[in-house]
Amino acid sequence: MKKIGLMAVALLGAGITVYAQTSAKDSMKVVNLQEVQVVSTRATAKTPVAFTNVKREQISKQNFGQDIPFLLSTTPSVLTTSDAGAGVGYTTIRVRGTDATRINVTANGIPMNDSESHAIFWVNTPDFASSLEDMQIQRGAGTSTNGSGAFGASINMRTQSISSKPYAEVSGSYGSFNTHKETVKVGTGLINKYWAFDARLSNIQSDGYRDRASSDLKSYFVQGGYFGENTTVKFISFGGKEKTYHAWDGISKEQLENNRTYNPNGIILDDNIGKGNPIGFYDDQMDNYRQTHYQLLLNHIFSPTWNLNIAFHYTNGFGYYQEYKNGRSLEEYGLKPFYLPSNSEPQKKTNLVRQKLVDSDFGGGIFSLNYQNEKLNASFGGGLNRYSNDHYGKVIWVKNYTEQLDPEHEYYRNKGGKTDGNIYLKANYQLTGGLSAYADLQYRYIHYTIDGDNDKWDYTATPEHLQRLDIRENFSFFNPKAGLFWQINSNHSAYASFSVAQKEPTRNNYTDGMFDQYPKAEKLLDYELGYTYRNEWFTAGVNLYYMDYTDQLVLNGKTNDIGEAMAENVKDSYRMGIELALGAKFNDWLRWDINGTWSKNRIKDYVGYVYDESLVNGEIVDNLWTQTAIKGGNSPIAFSPSFIGNSLITLGSNGLEISLQSQYVSRQYLDNFGTKENSLDAYFVNHLSASYSFKTRHTKGITIGATVYNLFDTKYETNGYSQSVALYENGDKTKAYVIKHDPRFYPMAGTNILAHITFRF
Repeated sequence: MKKIGLMAVALLGAGITVYAQTSAKDSMKVVNLQEVQVVSTRATAKTPVAFTNVKREQISKQNFGQDIPFLLSTTPSVLTTSDAGAGVGYTTIRVRGTDATRINVTANGIPMNDSESHAIFWVNTPDFASSLEDMQIQRGAGTSTNGSGAFGASINMRTQSISSKPYAEVSGSYGSFNTHKETVKVGTGLINKYWAFDARLSNIQSDGYRDRASSDLKSYFVQGGYFGENTTVKFISFGGKEKTYHAWDGISKEQLENNRTYNPNGIILDDNIGKGNPIGFYDDQMDNYRQTHYQLLLNHIFSPTWNLNIAFHYTNGFGYYQEYKNGRSLEEYGLKPFYLPSNSEPQKKTNLVRQKLVDSDFGGGIFSLNYQNEKLNASFGGGLNRYSNDHYGKVIWVKNYTEQLDPEHEYYRNKGGKTDGNIYLKANYQLTGGLSAYADLQYRYIHYTIDGDNDKWDYTATPEHLQRLDIRENFSFFNPKAGLFWQINSNHSAYASFSVAQKEPTRNNYTDGMFDQYPKAEKLLDYELGYTYRNEWFTAGVNLYYMDYTDQLVLNGKTNDIGEAMAENVKDSYRMGIELALGAKFNDWLRWDINGTWSKNRIKDYVGYVYDESLVNGEIVDNLWTQTAIKGGNSPIAFSPSFIGNSLITLGSNGLEISLQSQYVSRQYLDNFGTKENSLDAYFVNHLSASYSFKTRHTKGITIGATVYNLFDTKYETNGYSQSVALYENGDKTKAYVIKHDPRFYPMAGTNILAHITFRF
C-alpha cells in the first residue's frame, strides 16, 4: 500500500495528453499540405472519450528496438508482455485488462487486426514506429472505427507526413542479448512543387533474454504522392519478414527460481512416446512469416466546409511455423503405423516435425465524407473488407519412419472467409459557447465462415477424427454512442458519454472451445465521466468508467498448443475504475508526469470448468474427457490488476536529457478463480534513459544515448497461464475431487542496456 500511495496518480480525460516536455520543432519541416490521412475515426479535443495522443518526438525517444506495445507502456491503463523477455519478437498489449484481440488497431484508418484471430502481430511489421507521425489510444468503446470492434481500447496510427525538404537519417542501437537495430530513412522533399517520396529500411535482431528466443526481423516502408492545392493522392507500402525461435511456452515456479531463462520449446526426448529424457533442442523450432501492406489514399477538398477521404487497401501474408513434436499419434497426422526391425509390434507413436502454414489475403476500401463549420463537425463514413485465409499442415520428418513419407502431404486443411462492412454517422455540435453534444451511430455486418478439417483431434467423436469445421455465422450490430463536452473556461473542462459496442467471436473462440459449443457475440455498455484542469505549468485529469458486459469473452488462463490465450463467454461481468493523471513542469529543465488506474474487474456468479483426470496411486494416468464445474462466485477477471501506476521524471537542458520511468502493477490472476497460486506477483520496475543531441557542420543533428532497462534488476513476470484439472481417485467421479493447478510464467529480463546513435542529414 505504501508503494501505491507514493504513486498517487492519474489518467488523461478527453483530449488530455501529458508529455515529457513541450514538443520541439521537428527537424524535418513538414509542409502544410492536406495530406491523405483517413482520420475521421479519431477523437478530437471536444470528443467525450478518454484518449491519449503520442507524437513522433515521444516515439523517437524510446524507439531503439522494442516493439510498439513497449513504446506505449507509460500511457494510462496499459500493460505489455514479451514472450522472449526483452520486448523484441512476440509482444502484446492490454488496456484496462482487456487483451489485444479486443483492441482495435488501425493505420491511416485501415484495420490492422487479423480478421480471424482479431490479434495484432507487431512482429510482422517490425520497426513500424519509425514510420509513424503519431498514435492515438482511445480507452473504452471509443469512437466508431473500421475493423473488429473496440472492447477495451483503440490504437489509431497515422503514418509519417511528407517532408518539404530532402532529408536522410541513419540510426543504430546495440545492447544486451546481442540486441541491435539499424534503420535508414530518406526523403526527396517536394519535387516540382507537387511530388514527394519517402523510404525506410530496418533490421532488428536479438538473441532474447530466454534461451534460444531469437528474433530476426526485416521491414520496409515506402510512400509517394501527388499533393495539389485541393487534391492529394498518396500510395503507401510497408511490410516485414520475421524469423523467431519459439518462446511460446511458460515455465514453472521452480524453474523461475532455479533457471529463469529456460525455454521448453523445441525439446527433444529420447523415446517415441513423449515420456523420455531430454537429449537436446531442435534448432529449427522457428516461426517464419512475411506480410505486405498496400494503401492508396485519396483526399479532395470541395470547399472550406466539405472534404472527402477514400482509401483502398490490400494485405498479403504467408508463412509457417515449424516444430518438433514428441510422442505423437501417427493417426492424427494421416500416417500409417510402421515396424522397426527390432520390434514386431506396430509403432503408432513417434517423434516428428510438422509445419503449420497460413496464406491470407485481406482487401477492401473505406471512406469518410466530412463537413465542418463554426458549430458543426460531422462525418459520414464506412468500409467494406473481404478476408480469406488458408490453414493447412504438413509433416516433413518422422523419426525412424519406414513407410514412404510425402513432404507435400497435407494432414489438415481448412479455409476461413470473412466479409466485414460498416457504416457510421457522427457529429459534434456546439450547443452554446462552451457546451457541445456528440452523437455517433454505427451499423456493422459480418459474415464469417470456416470450412474443412482443423489440426485438433476430436477425442469425443466416434470414431475419433480431426476436428471438423463447418461454421457459418452472420452478425448484425448497431452501436450508438452519445455524450456532452463542456469547456467551462480556459482552464477547466468536463465530459460525459455513453457507448454501446458489440463484437463477434474470434476464430480461436470457435476452434479452442468445447467441440459441441459455439461462442456468443459480446456486448458492452460503456459509461465514461471525465474532468480536466490545465494551465501553463500544471495539468490534471480524472476519468471514471463503468464497462458493463454481457457474454464477455474473458481469458480463462488456458492456452492452446501454440501458446495463444484461450477465452470463454461469461454471462455478466464488469470493469469499473478511476484513471488519473498529473503533469507538473517545475521549470525549463524539470518535469514530472504520473498516471494511474485503480479498478475493480469482476465476473458475477462465475462458474468455471476444468478437465477431469484419473489419479491412481498418486499419479495422473488418464484424461477422462469430462469436465467439473467449479463455482467461483463474484470472481476477479484474469489479467486485470486492481492498480497500475506510472511515473516519468524528465530533466533536460542544452541537448542533454535524462529520464526515469517507473511502473507499479498489482497482482494479476491467471484464471478467473482468484487463486493466489495462479497469479502474477505485483512488481515495481524502473528504466533509466540518457541522451545528448548536438549539431555539426555536416549534419542537421546527432543524438547519442542509452537506456538501462530494469534498473534495479527486479525479478518479475508480466504474463502466464495455468492448466488446472480436477483429480478423481481411480477415475471415480462419485467421490470428492482435488483441484491441481499448474501455473506457468513468462519471465522478463533483469538489468539490461541498449545504447543508440542517430545521424540526421
